[in-house]
Amino acid sequence: MTDRYTIISSDSHAGGSMKMYEDYLDPEWKAEFAEWRGAYRNPYRDLQDDGRTRNWDNDRRVGEQYADGVVAEITFPNTVPPFYPTGMLIAYPPKDQKDYERRVAGITAHNRWLRDWCAQYPYQRCGLPQIFLDDIDDAIATLEWTAAEGFHSFMLPHIAPDVDLPGLWSPHWDRLWAAIQDLDLVMTQHGGNGTPNYGKDPASGLIFLLEVPFFAHRNLSHLIMSGVFERFPALKYVMTEQGVAWATEDLRRMDAYHRQMASGRVGELGFSADVVVPMKPSEYFERNVWIGASFPSPGEAAAIKDLGVHKVMWGSDYPHHEGTYPFSVESLQRSFHDWNEADLRKVLAGNAADLYGFDLDKLASLAAVHGPTVEQVATPLDAIPSEATSPAFFKG
Repeated sequence: MTDRYTIISSDSHAGGSMKMYEDYLDPEWKAEFAEWRGAYRNPYRDLQDDGRTRNWDNDRRVGEQYADGVVAEITFPNTVPPFYPTGMLIAYPPKDQKDYERRVAGITAHNRWLRDWCAQYPYQRCGLPQIFLDDIDDAIATLEWTAAEGFHSFMLPHIAPDVDLPGLWSPHWDRLWAAIQDLDLVMTQHGGNGTPNYGKDPASGLIFLLEVPFFAHRNLSHLIMSGVFERFPALKYVMTEQGVAWATEDLRRMDAYHRQMASGRVGELGFSADVVVPMKPSEYFERNVWIGASFPSPGEAAAIKDLGVHKVMWGSDYPHHEGTYPFSVESLQRSFHDWNEADLRKVLAGNAADLYGFDLDKLASLAAVHGPTVEQVATPLDAIPSEATSPAFFKG
C-alpha cells in the first residue's frame, strides 16, 4: 500500500496489423488471405490513421498508458482478423462451411498473436481470446487451448437477435458452460448482445443509439432467470462497457418477478415450479457476475456504491475516441474525488486482480512511478480538459 493508486483498466482494446496476422496464419490459408486482403476495405475510423499503431506498438501503447496512470489492462480485440467482416467478433452466420473454416483460421491467427503479445508483458496484460459459437465442439477446443496457454479469460461473442442461434438462456449451451466452468475461465462480454439490423433509413442510426442499452443488458436476465448460474454455480461472468446504474434496477425487477413466480403466476402468465430458480436473482449476481465500468461519470460512480464496490472494475476504453485517455486521472478526479480510498482501490485494481489473476505485488513498483497519488485523485476537477472526448466528462 503506497500513496499512489494501482490502476488496472478493465476495458482496453488491441489487435495485430494485417502483416502480423498473416504471420500467424496456417500456411494453407496465406494465398487466400492475400486475395482477401486486397479486396478488403477497412470501415473503422480508429484503424485508418496513425492512431492505429496504438493497437500493437508496445513502446507507444505502454508509454501512453503509463502517462495516463494505467499499469495493467484487460484487453479486448480491436483490429479486423483475417477473413472476417468486422473487428469486434459478433456471431454473424457464415455463408457456408468454407466461410466458417476461413473465419476460424482468421480468429486462430488473432488468438496466437494475442498469446505472444501478452507474453511480452505477462504481469500487465490479460488478453481475451475469441471463440465462435457456430460449433460448440470447436468453441470448446479453443477454450481448452486458451486455458493451456495460460489465459484467465476469453471474450464471449454477441448473438444478434436476427442470427439463427439459440439465445443464451437455451440448454443448447450447457456443454459450453460446463467446459468454461471446468476450465475455470472467466467469460467476459463487451457491449452485451448484438443488435438487430436497423437498415439504412434516415433514423436508423438514432434508433440504434437508443436501443443499444436494451440489447447490451439483457444477457444478465437471460443467464440468471434461465438457471444457467444455478446449473453451473462456479461460472464467472463479466459485463463490460454496458454501464452500471441499470443493473441495480434490473436486479430489483428480477427479484420482484421471482417473488411472484414462486406463487405460480405473474399476472396472466403461469409458471411451473421447475422454471423458478431457487435463489433470488440478486443472489446469483452477487455470486457469479461482475461489471466492467468503462469511463464512469459521477452518476455512474454513485451507482457503483449502490451495486457494490466489490462487484465493479474501472476501465478507460483505451485507445477509443470515447475512452478517457489521455485524461484518465482527470476523469477520476471528476467522478471519484470524494470516495473512500479503500473502496476506490478495489474498483481501480483490487477487484480485477482477484478475478483475472493479476499480482498486485508485481504491479506495485510500476504504480509507485506511474500511478496517480491518492491526494491527486481526491482533488476535485476544476475544469474539463478542452480536448476531452469521453462521456466521463459530459454525463452527470
